[in-house]
Amino acid sequence: MIQSARIGYSWRRRLSRGAIHLLLILGAVVVLFPLFWMLNTSLKPLPQTRAYPPVFIPHPFVWRNYIDALTLLPFQIFFRNTLIISIAVIIGELLSSSFVAYGFARLSFPGRDILFLLLVSTMIIPFIVRLVPLFLIFKKLGWINTFLPLIVPSYFGTAFFIFLMRQFYLTIPEDLLDAARVDGANEFTIWWRVMVPLSKPALMVVAVLAFQHTWNDFLAPLIYLNDTDKFTAALGLVSMLSQSGASTEYWNYLMAVATTMVAPLLVLYVIGQRYLVQGIVLTGIKG
Repeated sequence: MIQSARIGYSWRRRLSRGAIHLLLILGAVVVLFPLFWMLNTSLKPLPQTRAYPPVFIPHPFVWRNYIDALTLLPFQIFFRNTLIISIAVIIGELLSSSFVAYGFARLSFPGRDILFLLLVSTMIIPFIVRLVPLFLIFKKLGWINTFLPLIVPSYFGTAFFIFLMRQFYLTIPEDLLDAARVDGANEFTIWWRVMVPLSKPALMVVAVLAFQHTWNDFLAPLIYLNDTDKFTAALGLVSMLSQSGASTEYWNYLMAVATTMVAPLLVLYVIGQRYLVQGIVLTGIKG
């Protein structure tokens, strides 16, 4: 009887795991299907993009769609602009957010907890609420139609990234900091020489999230940039879409540009996946 009970439990466990795996596979298919269709459409000849029933496998594969799409508008300039802005934003977020987070995590000063609470509370304020006052400030500074409104705010820190870095810093033993202080290191040296090298997983999370947001950002460049030669890739994609209008003339080109925009994000995620998982897990240990 004990043996039969064990066999029954083993089968129930296998069925449960099989059901969970099946649900995960179905969920993955639902999530990945739009990416598959985007890549699929980007390689189709134009008539196949309009075919009914839909063509799931292009025949033939038209790799030239990517060349034609990226030269239809000056996307080499758009991607260059986006890359410049993204790199500058990543540097600003890494420096400012980690530096401010160190102060909230390891320095004691009057009103620290209240200031941190106010900082975190700003995350509930939508960007659209701050849009008009920010635009007026940047207009007074003469920054409209430049990259500065898209880059400079990152050098003053972002509430979410500061929160993320603070949580990670709280997991680092205080003994390491005390040892550095005994050796004569000041707080700036401790942050730069001790905390930053130990924070690679959290810094990778900040870098990937900052890059993802900046690379895909459409609203802020739309508001602050006017000249075509300053457009980002997201604005270029929308410009191509507006040119095509309601027609299907450019669907394969649109999907080719969209695939090109997604590719750097996927590559960055694959490269930093180990650090991403580690960083997200460790930032939730203390709080």
